[in-house]
Amino acid sequence: MQIYRSLAELGSYTSSSVVTIGNFDGVHCGHRMVIAAVLERARERSAKAIAVTFDPHPARVLHPESRLHLITPMDEKLRLLAETGLDAVLVLPFTDELRHWTARHFAERVLSDALRAVEVHEGETFRFGYQAETDIAGLSELGRELEFAVRAYVPRITRGAAISSSRIRGVIAAGRMNEARALLGRPFSVLSTPAAGRGYGSRYAVPTINIAAYAELLPAFGVYISTLRIGADSVFRGVTNVGNRPTFGADSFAVETHLLDFEPLALDESTPLELTFLRRLREERRFETTEALRDQIGLDVRRALRYFALADVMKVRLGATTA
Repeated sequence: MQIYRSLAELGSYTSSSVVTIGNFDGVHCGHRMVIAAVLERARERSAKAIAVTFDPHPARVLHPESRLHLITPMDEKLRLLAETGLDAVLVLPFTDELRHWTARHFAERVLSDALRAVEVHEGETFRFGYQAETDIAGLSELGRELEFAVRAYVPRITRGAAISSSRIRGVIAAGRMNEARALLGRPFSVLSTPAAGRGYGSRYAVPTINIAAYAELLPAFGVYISTLRIGADSVFRGVTNVGNRPTFGADSFAVETHLLDFEPLALDESTPLELTFLRRLREERRFETTEALRDQIGLDVRRALRYFALADVMKVRLGATTA
């Protein structure tokens, strides 16, 4: 997938395009539904399938007080968009100048002149232009003038509500990982590196790894069944604590994973980690003694092992069914 980080990088782009515009935070099931249609129409029209997104997220410019935490930071979002089969993504810097563009200016400069759009696919609640001046009907009017068609999509509904990035942020922030998985179409994960100076050890006879400080979205404080990918190939099952570790006195925030099937491997502070949250076991709480905490960790580990054993059985059964 080609990545363009400005209109200037497009240069003398000459292909026609089928385009979708959005923030795509999470690259969730609703996004993927629209992107799949963009891909199909692009192939039918011998055009390029292109997504247009923004950096930083517009909410961070328009509403800095909201302190928005992203489901997928830009690098992860681009990786997930590449997996969809898109030909290219145009990442427009969301500057003060861009935020003041009218809908017409955006349609002319980006969709018509730069991308040579023949179709634009958007959700029916889509709005764009300065102060969100124009809706999907206005985009359709501009399309008739600028010679691109517009296709609007009703939101995907699950459990009585539309799939949206804001809904998913709330679900993850509440620790509801099963629901997050259903909305995202995959388990929620975080990309990071090991915490500086901590490495991994054997506290309570269970090897642990802390991830580095992470500025984006994390689940609610608590204990989770998880997996941890270390480097390119090593994946371990684990139990992860997100929180302040109150048993040890003064609050000390950490995202710490106890590896259940650990074996020694090379690791330094630049080693890439992917921490995947599968299910919440319990809230974080203070224990009166380290022995009580040790006993609880043992219980958490046993519950996680049962979870993974059941998952393995289900994989075998599904494999036999589809063989």
